[in-house]
Parts: sequence; structure tokens; C-alpha cells
Amino acid sequence: MRVATWNIHRGRGAFGRFRPDRITAVIAELRPDLMVLQEAQHHLRRRASMLDAAAIEAATGLVPLRVDPLQQGWRGNVLLVRRDAVLHAAPRGLRLGGWEPRGGIQADLDLGQGPFRLLCAHLSLGPARRRAQALALLAATRPGLPTLLMGDLNEWRPGGSALAVLAPAFGHPALVPSFPSFRPLLPLDHILSHPVGLVAEVRAHATEAARQASDHLPLVARFTPSG
Repeated sequence: MRVATWNIHRGRGAFGRFRPDRITAVIAELRPDLMVLQEAQHHLRRRASMLDAAAIEAATGLVPLRVDPLQQGWRGNVLLVRRDAVLHAAPRGLRLGGWEPRGGIQADLDLGQGPFRLLCAHLSLGPARRRAQALALLAATRPGLPTLLMGDLNEWRPGGSALAVLAPAFGHPALVPSFPSFRPLLPLDHILSHPVGLVAEVRAHATEAARQASDHLPLVARFTPSG
């Protein structure tokens, strides 16, 4: 299946104004089966949806899975899946702490290729906090159930804090530059799997529309939960 992650920078381009419609257009370009977004929620108005869910569904066939029925996202994270996805365990919010504060989403899904656990997250800027948050993500895995981990981990060093903690279970991710979108230099966004080897063909979606829509580029990959 085709999966993607993207920090949408609160609906603003690197130097632009608030244009969430651009996000919908890029998701339509990607055509994923499952996608997670970060910075996709108004922090001070959490019940006000940033994205037009009806427009996204019409353009892409994806619908949001909500942790809280009153909020489109959870601590800035939004989870979008195909309408035919089978939900084995309802999505729940992961409180990852931090000054920002950060968070993630956990859900058990089946999109026709076998069940798996999805973990998506946006980690903090400080390395010590990222290490603690990575430990919390490890604790959210379930033995025997394949896990897909996606998000903005704010880590570009192969042996850096969060990636070093995750490596024994998730291996070393493909380091694909995704930030800043106008000239990608840092691989801040990642797609990993446990067991290792379920994710392939990780790349940045570097279209002109994507460069204009956010300060990060989306990452897209192929994920096969059955191995």
C-alpha cells in the first residue's frame, strides 16, 4: 500500500499565507491509501478544523480517523485513511510531553493486506526530550503485530537521539531530505517499520505544488504489513 507523512506547517507555505486548499491538492497528487499530517490543527482553537474533510474525501477518497469526535486532529496530528479501511482498535492519542507539547496517534488497521499498528507522531526539538518520546513510541508497539511508524521526528542524524532509541526495533530509516521544501537539506521526516523491511521506496514528493504548500516536503513509501 502507498503511505505518506507530511508536516503541513499549519497550512502555510514556507513564506506564504494560510492556504489549506493547497494541502488537499497535494494529497490528491500523492494518491495514498493512508496518510498522516503534522501541524494540522489550530492549537488555540482545537475544535475548529483546519482542513476541509469533505473536499479531501472528494479529491482523494480519504477520511479522517478521529481520536476525539470534537477534534479533527490530536495535538496537531491528523490521520487520513481509505473509506474501506477496517479498524481493529479505535485511534487513541499518545501524550508525548515536551514544552510544545507534542503528541501522536495509535491505531490498529487493515487496508486489505493484513492487520498492522500505525504510530504517527511529531517529536520535540530538544534531543533529550526526543529520546524520551521515542521510548514512549517503542512502548506503544505490540508484540506480533507489524508496526508502521511515520511522522516528523525532528531528527536528521542516523545515530541521533530518537533514531538511536528506535533502531533496535525499527532499524535505520532511509534519510531522505525533506526540509526546507524549497531546498531540502535535512531528513527530518521518516517512515519506518517493525519488523524492519516492510517499508520500501521511500522518497520525497518534490512537486512545485508541494514546495509551495508547506516548509516540509511530503514523504511517500510502499508498506507491506504481511512482509
